[in-house]
Amino acid sequence: MSQFYSENLAMACNKLHTYLSGFVIAFALCLLVLGVLVTFGFSALVRLVIDHQVALRPGGQSFGWWSRPPVEPVIRLYVYNVTNADEFLNNGSKPILDELGPYVYVERWEKVDIVENDNGTLSFNAKRTYIFSEEQSGGSEDDVVIVPNIPMLSATSQSKHAARFLRLAMASIMDILKIKPFVEVSVGQLLWGYEDPLLKLAKDVVPKEQKLPYEEFGLMYGKNSTSRDRVTIWSGVEDITKYGIIDKYNGYSHMPHWSEERCNRLNGSDGSIFPPHISKNATLYVYEKDLCRLLPLIFEKEVVTRNNVPGYRFTPPDNVFASVEENPDNMCFCPSGPPCAPHGFFNVSACQFDSPILLSFPHFYMADQSYRLAVEGISPPEKEKHQLFIDVQPEMGTALRARARIQINLAVSQVVDIKQVANFPDIVFPILWFEEGIDGLPDEVTDLMSLANTVPPKAQLGLMIALYALGAFLLVLAVTCLVRSSHRQSTLHLDSSNFLATASIDQAKKKSKMDNKERF
Repeated sequence: MSQFYSENLAMACNKLHTYLSGFVIAFALCLLVLGVLVTFGFSALVRLVIDHQVALRPGGQSFGWWSRPPVEPVIRLYVYNVTNADEFLNNGSKPILDELGPYVYVERWEKVDIVENDNGTLSFNAKRTYIFSEEQSGGSEDDVVIVPNIPMLSATSQSKHAARFLRLAMASIMDILKIKPFVEVSVGQLLWGYEDPLLKLAKDVVPKEQKLPYEEFGLMYGKNSTSRDRVTIWSGVEDITKYGIIDKYNGYSHMPHWSEERCNRLNGSDGSIFPPHISKNATLYVYEKDLCRLLPLIFEKEVVTRNNVPGYRFTPPDNVFASVEENPDNMCFCPSGPPCAPHGFFNVSACQFDSPILLSFPHFYMADQSYRLAVEGISPPEKEKHQLFIDVQPEMGTALRARARIQINLAVSQVVDIKQVANFPDIVFPILWFEEGIDGLPDEVTDLMSLANTVPPKAQLGLMIALYALGAFLLVLAVTCLVRSSHRQSTLHLDSSNFLATASIDQAKKKSKMDNKERF
């Protein structure tokens, strides 16, 4: 009897063991399913975390870095000093230019008067401060240069199609005011402003609605201050795909300068942040007021920046400033119709008070080299020195390194009725070029980026290995135990059957003996 109870107890334990094995198998399968989820869903989870962290939420770390960037951008300017102005005007000699510089300014950027709007946007004014860095510069702000008189030459070029008596009157006024086609000014004056007699006169005679917003002339006049332009961008809190993209500029969603809506769009970045998760097939757009348009940027190559943070380099396409013959899409940037800007140039006169300003890349990079050869003193362009580019961290959309390189040129038209410029030929005259940007982000920022770039893949791999290995081990172990338990249970069942059969035989024998005794 004790054997019977013992065997029943063993059978009960085996059943319990079977249930435990089933539980272990279920747990192992759950681990394997989690492994599959980690394999295919971990990246999506990481992206959600990144999206939450980079969105511009007041009080957040990203918001602080955006409102007061922890970088000191630098702008380097190179001025083309005309060394033979008299010979050029009197004898028709080729202009000889001497490239002076760089004149280096350290910048401080800040967003002020920030307002959080109900529709997921932020409105602000940009404040920029420029501090001259003499130790980094190749000259002083007091260096004297001879450059084309941009206000005068702009006025004479604009009068080319006016009535002849107006041109003669303009010539007389310039005689009285002693205005000449070239001016001798300091570098500081050329950049930040000097009193120009023609602008001063225009203040008194031009109708109020046509008055210029300044009384002095300078290529960077009014920029060393808080901008009056009110910019509204998407914060990315509600829609990360719009993160950092301009919604409105001074209350307008489009520019008024060009002939088609696609060319008047403003929905680009300021170049410091872009929507995250950038692919190599993406086209980034940067808006700069002085450029009067969105500048498209396409992927060029992979790069490694400070602290080994990987990035994508984006540059303008080769046809961005192409002539309309080579790139018909640029026709909408030629609202007055042919002749349009020549190949390699962009005409910004429509947003620069009709001044005949043509922008190009430095040293006429990507432009017809005949314009460079029309003057002396400008070396052939080099991609490494004159290309515009932005290096972007693709997952976070943050600019890691940037070089905005632009050359300012004046398109001068000969006007024979104005004696001061009667000998001035039709020419694209280079004034200066600059490069603005950053070499890298601070260590505290790049360290976080490096962690965000390296830790998730390692964590994903570690979790995958752990989940798959543990799940597979438990599954094999539980199945093995279950098979053994099943075999043991079968054995116990046979032993139990043998025991019962033996007991029945014994009872039958006893009964037979009893019956025999009763007979005798």
